[in-house]
Amino acid sequence: MTDLLFRDDAYMTTAQGKVVAHTPEGGIVVDASLFYATGGGQPGDSGAISWGETTMKIATAVKTLDGEIALVPAEPARLPEIGTEITQTLDWDRRYKHMQIHTALHLLSVVIPLPVTGGSISAEKGRLDFDMPDAPADKETLQAQLNELVDRDLEVHESWITDEELAAKPDLVKTMSVKPPMGSGRVRLVGIGRDADQIDLQPCGGTHVARTGEIGRLRIGKIEKKGKQNRRVNIHFDD
Repeated sequence: MTDLLFRDDAYMTTAQGKVVAHTPEGGIVVDASLFYATGGGQPGDSGAISWGETTMKIATAVKTLDGEIALVPAEPARLPEIGTEITQTLDWDRRYKHMQIHTALHLLSVVIPLPVTGGSISAEKGRLDFDMPDAPADKETLQAQLNELVDRDLEVHESWITDEELAAKPDLVKTMSVKPPMGSGRVRLVGIGRDADQIDLQPCGGTHVARTGEIGRLRIGKIEKKGKQNRRVNIHFDD
C-alpha cells in the first residue's frame, strides 16, 4: 500500500517518492504520497512532481480500486517510467486552506450537535448537511460559538481505535452518509482538545491544522433547505 506521508506530517510540503505503477487512465502510482487523495468530502491535493529536467503539474490525487494513491497529471504528457525517483511538491496554500476548513467543519459539528448527512470542502468554504428539520433560530449565536472554539486554540490530535472498539462505540460516528473505513483492523480518530478540554472525537482520514487557532475567523453563510429533514450550513473565512 502507498505510504501516506500526509498522514505522518500534514505540514510536509515536499518529499521524495518512487513511481511503482501507471493506471489505465494515465495516473501515476507512487510508493509514498505527499498528496492527499480525494475522499471524505476533501479534494485531492494539487502541485507538481519533478525528475531529471522534467516538471509535471499534478491536478489532483485519487484512490485506485486496490487502495493505492494515483497522482493525476494536469495535462496529458509522457509519464515518468516505473522505478523513477521523483520529487513531490504541494500547492501548499490550497492544502493549508483545506486543512483549516476541514478542522472548522469538525467545530461546526460541535456547535450543531446533530447527525451529519453530507459535507464538502474547498479552499474557499465548506459545508455540512445536517439531519435538521428546522433551521437554527439564531445564526449569529452559532457563529459566535464557532469562533469561540477557534479562539480557544485547542490542540488537534490523532489516535487510533480498533474496528471492534469503534463498533462498540457507534456514537463516535457523526456522519450518516459516509461510514469510517473499516476492514484494516484499525480506524483513525481526530480529537480536538485534550482531557477535560476535549470537545470532539470522531473518525476521520483527512488533513487538519495542529490547533484551532490556526483557522482564523469564520462566518456562517447560507443555511439552505435540502429536503424535508435536511439543512445545509455553509461556512466561509471571514476576511
